[in-house]
Amino acid sequence: MDIGSAALVVIDVQNGFVNHHSRHAVPAIVDLAARWSAAGRPVIFTRYVNHPGSPFERFFQWNRLREAPETDIVRELLDAAARAHAVVDKAGYTLFTPETTQLMREVGWTDLVFCGIATESCVLKSAADAFEYGYAPWIVTDASASDAGPDVHDAGLVVARRLIGTGQLVTTEHVMGQLATYAGFTDSWDGRLRGGRTPR
Repeated sequence: MDIGSAALVVIDVQNGFVNHHSRHAVPAIVDLAARWSAAGRPVIFTRYVNHPGSPFERFFQWNRLREAPETDIVRELLDAAARAHAVVDKAGYTLFTPETTQLMREVGWTDLVFCGIATESCVLKSAADAFEYGYAPWIVTDASASDAGPDVHDAGLVVARRLIGTGQLVTTEHVMGQLATYAGFTDSWDGRLRGGRTPR
């Protein structure tokens, strides 16, 4: 994981997706987003909005998440979202709307680190699309959850291993370690620069 060229992508942590199955992941996501930002790295939030006549209505007869407060990002993450590099509204599963695809081209990130809800749908689809677009996708397993329950979360991870590789599934502990190493390196780099020595 190249933290220096990575963005954290927080997928759809919205009131309408947080329930007794998925709520446990919210504190981990809050902590991860805070530490990621503290390391000076960019965070992107996505927000799903269900439109009338959407495929979700036509094929699932599912008409939730049309408007606030269901579509709102959860209260615990509002401050982080306000400071985010971008908040992306989307009408489907994936992060890769035309706007975000263009954003990715412009900023030049190589790694995308995914967390959020739901593991088996929007997190999985975004990570698989990142893989196909040539990015290094990472899924933070304990900072992701399914609003349909732990069995569905686990099923999403099984498919993710098949689609993007077992090694691309990581824990928050692993990511925090990577962030600490990155922060230590940049602090050392900055210190050498201030001391007038050339970093090696």
